[in-house]
Amino acid sequence: MERTDEPVGVAEGVAAVPLGPPARRTRPWALGAALALTAGATAVFLTAGAQWLDRPAVQAWRTVCLAITVQALPFLLLGTALSGAINAFVPADLFTRVLPRRAALAVPVAGAAGAVLPGCECASVPVASSLIRRGVPPAAAFAFLLSAPAINPVVLTATAVAFPGDPAMVAARLTASLVTAAVMGWLWLWLGKEEWLRPLLRRRHTGHRHGHSRWTEFRLGFQHDFLHAGGFLVLGAMAAATFNVAVPGSVLDAFSGSPWLSVLFLAGLAVLLAVCSEADAFVAASLTGFSPTARLAFLVVGPMVDLKLIALQAGTFGRAFAWRFCTATTVVAVATAVLTGGALL
Repeated sequence: MERTDEPVGVAEGVAAVPLGPPARRTRPWALGAALALTAGATAVFLTAGAQWLDRPAVQAWRTVCLAITVQALPFLLLGTALSGAINAFVPADLFTRVLPRRAALAVPVAGAAGAVLPGCECASVPVASSLIRRGVPPAAAFAFLLSAPAINPVVLTATAVAFPGDPAMVAARLTASLVTAAVMGWLWLWLGKEEWLRPLLRRRHTGHRHGHSRWTEFRLGFQHDFLHAGGFLVLGAMAAATFNVAVPGSVLDAFSGSPWLSVLFLAGLAVLLAVCSEADAFVAASLTGFSPTARLAFLVVGPMVDLKLIALQAGTFGRAFAWRFCTATTVVAVATAVLTGGALL
């Protein structure tokens, strides 16, 4: 049984097997490079001057795709930079010391800690991945992943501006998002299996190795995460743009009259539109034909599950994880939004 592909720790007096690190990096770098090339080719295609690209539908698709990508790119840069910094500069046991030892208690604490990251969902995915690799329980990292894009001060301030004179919407968004994040963390503790995660994420306490430059590790980690996640971001943006162009506006009016269908429709719309959490409140506020509860569902589901997030999670954590986690998150978020909207709105 070969053991050269197993992770080799920095044990006392034991030399690292030279074939270990290359075996771990070859496939992710190859996939990341391929996705980066795809993203570059797509960008060239979108900005090309071919005559048929001047058609209104194609122009609209190109505009939406570029808008989503450009809107999310700074936050993806922030997230990958934070991920690289955590791996290179933060002591491996810091997070396990700060969080409660019991995973069930660490989940709500990590969910509340999401308020300190002023970024969107694109930033939270690489950060959550880095936390898991540093020994944080996956349930706590996933609670942070879900709450950070929805309850940080920038998002809550934008929600207050988009809904002037309606503080109940801000309170409802904060409450429903925190509850959803905690419930999903506890569900992972109860039903989650680590074999659903990529093998790299099952290895604990990675990061700085003695005798290596911290800045070099930061640079390599940043490059790897950004190339890997950037391609999936572009693919998600392309899917969202296709929906924006293909679905006529009259479809919105067909669902706004039914209380239950309007909630489900706006929840699905949030998944497909993939609007950044810093801007989704203004989109929700513009949907005046829908009930406040339906618009709350749009605000709760969007930062936790959308097309670009599904693609990012599949690329970071694995497809086996992404489709299970995103499906469960959607169900829990919709149920929580309905209950919270009924109580506060």
